[in-house]
Amino acid sequence: MPRLTVIIASTRPGRAGAVIAPWIIDTAREHGAFDVEEADLAEIDLPMMDEPAHPRLGQYEHRHTKDWSARIAASDAFVVVMPEYNYGFTAPIKNAIDYLHREWAYKPMGFVSYGGVSAGTRAVQMLKQVVTTLRITPVFEAVSIPFFSQFISDDGVLQPNEVMRDSATAMLDELARVEAALRPLRTAGA
Repeated sequence: MPRLTVIIASTRPGRAGAVIAPWIIDTAREHGAFDVEEADLAEIDLPMMDEPAHPRLGQYEHRHTKDWSARIAASDAFVVVMPEYNYGFTAPIKNAIDYLHREWAYKPMGFVSYGGVSAGTRAVQMLKQVVTTLRITPVFEAVSIPFFSQFISDDGVLQPNEVMRDSATAMLDELARVEAALRPLRTAGA
């Protein structure tokens, strides 16, 4: 079964991504197309890029880079759970992406974004430009959560509405289709 890695892009204390991610992880497991794992950038705690060689060379010196490389190389698809900061994506997700090169290639990426009125969609649009450079294929279907705090219960659990649930299913369906379509390119590259 292909592996889907759900990446929590925010590392800020009190972040909503830590509340939203369990819902999309459970939803993806129930969907059944993927073996699902979480990659919380707050826990992974990558320093700002500290590798001396360009990532395209794959000559990693640091244990944290080698571990991150192995984790991303073993993944077949991604979902990024991300907020919008000042109309853009977070520094930790850009740093995590920039650490690697070939490990990302020919894999699809979906987005669960959250924010105010824009629901994080401006940040997603910016990040799509970044990931395509690494041959990641962003899927159109996404989960966009506007005014996200209204969906978080007093006990800190996301209470998704029907639109969010339907959007998640559509995104996971498309990730499964695109992952299967891209698999021969990953196999040929190996």
